[in-house]
Amino acid sequence: MDPTFYRTAADAIAAPPETVAYIVAFDPAGQKNDAVTVIDVKPRSKTYGRVIGWTDTPALGNELHHFGWNACSSAYKHEGHNIHGLQRRYLLVPGLRSSNIYVFDVGPDPRNPKLVKTIDGKTLSKKASYSRPHTIHCGPDGVFLTCLGGAEGDDDGPGGVALLDHNTFDVVGAWETERGPQHFHYDAWWHLNQNVLISSEWGSPSMIEKGVVPELLLGNKYGHAIHFWDLAAGKHLQRVDLGEEHQMALEVRPSHDPEATWGFVGVVISTKDLSAAVFRWFRDGDTWKAEKVISIPAEPADPDLLPPALKPFGAVPPFITDIDLSVDDKFLYVSCWTTGDLNQYDVSDPAHPVEVGSVRIGGVVSRAAHPAKPDMPLSGGPQMLEISRDGKRVYCTNSLYGSWDDQFYPDGVGAWMVKLDVNPDGGMTFDKDFFPHGEEFRGLRVHQIRLQGGDASTDSYCYRQSDV
Repeated sequence: MDPTFYRTAADAIAAPPETVAYIVAFDPAGQKNDAVTVIDVKPRSKTYGRVIGWTDTPALGNELHHFGWNACSSAYKHEGHNIHGLQRRYLLVPGLRSSNIYVFDVGPDPRNPKLVKTIDGKTLSKKASYSRPHTIHCGPDGVFLTCLGGAEGDDDGPGGVALLDHNTFDVVGAWETERGPQHFHYDAWWHLNQNVLISSEWGSPSMIEKGVVPELLLGNKYGHAIHFWDLAAGKHLQRVDLGEEHQMALEVRPSHDPEATWGFVGVVISTKDLSAAVFRWFRDGDTWKAEKVISIPAEPADPDLLPPALKPFGAVPPFITDIDLSVDDKFLYVSCWTTGDLNQYDVSDPAHPVEVGSVRIGGVVSRAAHPAKPDMPLSGGPQMLEISRDGKRVYCTNSLYGSWDDQFYPDGVGAWMVKLDVNPDGGMTFDKDFFPHGEEFRGLRVHQIRLQGGDASTDSYCYRQSDV
């Protein structure tokens, strides 16, 4: 078994730390090749905090967005089966606009990803009847791929989940056998030992690819529910509505405890008061429920400082666009992309999160600088998060989605990545020596992060330490 497949969360926490991080970089104009980049994250290295690897995708206009490993700790669900030497070796990288899926081999040289296979969008459409792939999760029966669009050319959906083979990366087909009422898609993850998958809702491609559509937002037309499924059977079990005003339910973050039945989902905006929220889901008997446990208010602002999209409101909604849960389930991190805040909550009691830390960088109005460049105002805000397995480091990039970047940061978002060091009792501080930015990314924007050997938003565990 691959040594980076961890039987327990405790094993993952104790394993050697990452030395490189992988970041996807994209050109929203589609005039330059998108790329998988490699960042040196090994302290005291001569190239620490620098881009040390770069591999282009062969086509233009992909808009690389989310990506993930071909296999991970969920492989322990295969025990007793022949899994043919499965390894955490390949990164599967979808193009959100092109629907192509690129497979990069990082096994022989982690600093030099090698493109070894391309699955074109027509194949995804033909075999799974989906397009516009979004989120990758290495699962118990294959690679799960959430898709925003229906078959090729259908930008109104419904979206769904495609299944890819762990080893060949061939598209097996649609994962669902009874898809139920879910039309919009975004993220999906699971409680492995409960045989339950949880999925969330954003909107169809036609609703999101040119930016937020005010009429749809104020009409509460974006997604506002989470769904629960039979993981083994692909059968829809239950829809939980978060309230139609809670628009765009995005990242789902289940507990890493294999016996737990709770997790968190972030909501971008409430149309009632422009706040943003985090909900906790939990099982109550045979029923799944959700409750709001974090609410972050909008910030009043001078309309003259606001982009046209926000001027009518006279305020900056926080826009929770990513959340991430540490492997030990102690801290939840929340990105507020428009205000520039990255908040840290102690969720030792998941029903009652307590804010224990916050930093600000970028932001629509604040344009807060990094300590390494205190005289350089930054655009964009904390967006994609990744947490090291030991919980000591948090990494963050600043681009959300090309058209949304342009809508809320019309002067440009640039490109930057930051690292924060975490106090085990709560609180976090910027690493002043880690700040890849600007031309280091060759004029591209940066989005999701993956860490060598796994990270907090990749792996699911099948055992508690007491079971081993």
